Amino acid sequence: MSERLQPGDQAPAFTLPDADGNEVSLSDHQGRKVIVYFYPAALTPGCTKQACDFTDNLDLLAGAGYDVIGISPDQPEKLARFRETESLKVTLLADPDKKVLDAYGAFGEKKNYGRTYMGVIRSTIVVDEQGKVERALYNVRATGHVAKIIKDLGI
Repeated sequence: MSERLQPGDQAPAFTLPDADGNEVSLSDHQGRKVIVYFYPAALTPGCTKQACDFTDNLDLLAGAGYDVIGISPDQPEKLARFRETESLKVTLLADPDKKVLDAYGAFGEKKNYGRTYMGVIRSTIVVDEQGKVERALYNVRATGHVAKIIKDLGI
């Protein structure tokens, strides 16, 4: 398990395929703030709620200068199904090797009902225009999280 990021850290660079198989890099968003959120699996109830919340607030976030990227270990084909099924507008990226999840501290040991296992830690990292971590939130809840981010960022 990798270290969790802290405000002021350089956000790890990445290039991953989106739902259509196109390569998307963090550097593509240089000069804009980026909300990078990590979620366990497309087409599951909590992750659907979170993705829909981001989609519903995308215009507000974009108007405040934020791009939104969701990253999961799913394959691009599943992300495309997720996007179509839920009419999502956020950029969804596939990280099946979990290299980016690991680099951002969003993959590691989890506990559920007394069981310990390795998995995606639902996390949100806010990256500033210079590529530095502005906020690093780990073990966030799927429901109500987007509203909290908007409030915390003063949007």
